[in-house]
Amino acid sequence: MISPIATGIYAGLGAAACAGAAWGTYAYASMWPGSRIFGEGLTAPERPSELALTFDDGPNATWTPRLLDILASQDVRATFFLVGGRAKAEPKLVRRTSAAGHIIGNHSWDHPNLARSSSDVIREELRRTQDVLEQITGKAVKFFRPPYGARRPAVFRIAREMGLKLVLWNAMTSDWSDPSADRIESKLAEKIDRLRQRGRAANIVLHDGGHRDPAANRAASVGAAERLIERYKGTHHFVTLDAWG
Repeated sequence: MISPIATGIYAGLGAAACAGAAWGTYAYASMWPGSRIFGEGLTAPERPSELALTFDDGPNATWTPRLLDILASQDVRATFFLVGGRAKAEPKLVRRTSAAGHIIGNHSWDHPNLARSSSDVIREELRRTQDVLEQITGKAVKFFRPPYGARRPAVFRIAREMGLKLVLWNAMTSDWSDPSADRIESKLAEKIDRLRQRGRAANIVLHDGGHRDPAANRAASVGAAERLIERYKGTHHFVTLDAWG
């Protein structure tokens, strides 16, 4: 016969295990880019010869202009997901990016985890950024990437209400903390080649800015972007996200 104390212990352990499993499921659903539990985001279609270069957390007064120069020299267009507060501080750079034919996307105002934010906070983060980006560029903003990829049903709902398409990715490394452009490029190339074997395009994330540091050193990320263009320009088409939706 199991004692009442033991029964209580087992019940507590069972509850803890259930809570842990529930949290694990929520973490996967809200953070893993491949999860579709909370909603369907734009990732990449079955077009294995296409690559989309996307850049998060800018603009960066030092590294975004250098990246724009590289893209112009290679005649490649990309998609830039801008933090609203950074964009407000660098309007000329935002206009230059847009005028060069790149797509401007919404990356929230100050990069919070929206899966842990209230609906009011989510709406304000997107609205403030949307207003600033559209005022600066004079163009409608159609794409939104949640910081960290973090989302929950309210994030999808509010984005839809604002006419925004939520964008995730299928090729990323920790480029924000890796000082080696060669290593970043090599890791991304492995992912790109694997995706092509599976018949899919690559939605590549790199960072030209830093949400914690407006002057973040992004030499390695910009260098990796240049190497990827040189590596794949003869075999793939570089597209902006509007080619996919």
